[in-house]
Amino acid sequence: MKKRVRKSTMPQEIINLGIRIQDIIKEKGLKQRDVAYDAGLDVENLRKYIKGTQEMKVSTMLKIVRALDINVEELFK
Repeated sequence: MKKRVRKSTMPQEIINLGIRIQDIIKEKGLKQRDVAYDAGLDVENLRKYIKGTQEMKVSTMLKIVRALDINVEELFK
């Protein structure tokens, strides 16, 4: 089976968004699995978003924002 090759690298903004989500999780003393559960996501998908290896839909971002109990603006500070 041929391994899939990424056509392009992720934009820096996507990577920064993942870093920001991880920072908020740490600041609040939360666990990734709890945030994923509260957002209705698979923990592995949340980890991909945090690592910046997978882009998320706006609806997914809003679920994560609700699970973190923050305003959307806080993700972009």
